[in-house]
Amino acid sequence: MALGTKVYRNSIPTRLTHWLFFIAFLALVSSGLEIFNAAPYLDASDKSNPAKRVLSIDSTDSHVGQTTIFGHTFTTTGFLGFGDDGMGGRTDRAFPGWLTIPAYQSLADGRRWHLFFAWVMVICGAVYFIAGFTRGNLKELVLRREDLPKILPMQLYYFRLRKEPPPHGTYNPLQKVAYTLVLFVFAPLLVLTGLALSPGFDSMFHPITAVFGGRQFARLWHFVIMLMLIGFFVTHISLVATQGVINQMKSMITGWFKLGKHDGVGI
Repeated sequence: MALGTKVYRNSIPTRLTHWLFFIAFLALVSSGLEIFNAAPYLDASDKSNPAKRVLSIDSTDSHVGQTTIFGHTFTTTGFLGFGDDGMGGRTDRAFPGWLTIPAYQSLADGRRWHLFFAWVMVICGAVYFIAGFTRGNLKELVLRREDLPKILPMQLYYFRLRKEPPPHGTYNPLQKVAYTLVLFVFAPLLVLTGLALSPGFDSMFHPITAVFGGRQFARLWHFVIMLMLIGFFVTHISLVATQGVINQMKSMITGWFKLGKHDGVGI
């Protein structure tokens, strides 16, 4: 198709699940930090073990916030360890109130928010897969064998070391790598490690918890996968901002996308 041609790229289910998934993920991160505040440490162990502590966020008796990563301690007063209590004051807590849901410290309420938005994310994922499979364009997201030789040229194009990107469809090979990892690796692992943290799930399906090294280790994996997904979203937003942000945003609001010089038509 000619340059500037408008194509209907994103269906209503795709657009709705895209935005709901993003909102749910932000709420999950925020409520997850609220839950983390109740036990502000991560251990590479099957149970709580200070000798195998990977991360801890606390404060001294004089209210100096401290973050310790692999035994290296940093002063983080005002942000981590000691900061906003969510009620207009300051207190000893790992993550500040402005970053958590709810803002005030409550493990029970944090769990309620977390569980609600976990269901929102799972339902969005299910709708996305069903809609994509029905329309036949789910395959557009998946990395294929023929995409592998195009990964390096696409990287060179992004780094401005190559003038033209390799030929591709709706999604380029690097986007396919990211979406394949998120949809088929990170998202399932996030759900499974989250379930492994539940005492009820652990009692009924302990072998799954054991695969992750126990509940404390599952907590560490859950946190690490969250950081990876945050990295994905930051990269995704950065690329949208540099690859025609207005056109990209319109396509995720109206569904219509104006083809650029190197854009594939898609389905």
